Amino acid sequence: AARRLDATLARPDSSVGVAGAATGIDSLDRALHGGWRRGEVSELIGGPSSGRASVLAATLAAASARGEIVALVDTFDRADPVTLAAAGVDLSRVLWVRGPALGPSARATVASPAVLRAVRALDLIVRAGGFGVVALDLVGAPASALRDLAMSTWLRLAQANAGRPTACLLIG
Repeated sequence: AARRLDATLARPDSSVGVAGAATGIDSLDRALHGGWRRGEVSELIGGPSSGRASVLAATLAAASARGEIVALVDTFDRADPVTLAAAGVDLSRVLWVRGPALGPSARATVASPAVLRAVRALDLIVRAGGFGVVALDLVGAPASALRDLAMSTWLRLAQANAGRPTACLLIG
């Protein structure tokens, strides 16, 4: 408890009094007890056409509509600003960190440095503060690139965001 390791477990009762970062999707906000938990790292995982990009866009749109600054670390330069704007995202409130545009075949061989740079960018953004929502898009990253990261990477990110008014999202 002193090391706060129990914070990695989702406990709806512990979020009482903590304002979540609403996703803008009522049913999902109800399921998440108000939205993404601020000060924590959440994962949004799904296969192709599962809706993860739509949930991310809705979350960024809801945050920017609240007047918050948001950040998107786009590991493989997949985000489309036209689509984000059409979803209601105020692009003037978005810090968009773009990684290299790699095709699927190149991703397998040169993804590790791109993933490492994206994780470092996320860490810097979270530590800088001032963001309502920060998202790291790792969709398409090969498992080997994620295994190349130090085991403590995710715990360090969670610790860096602990107590901050930022909802940190990992998209995969």
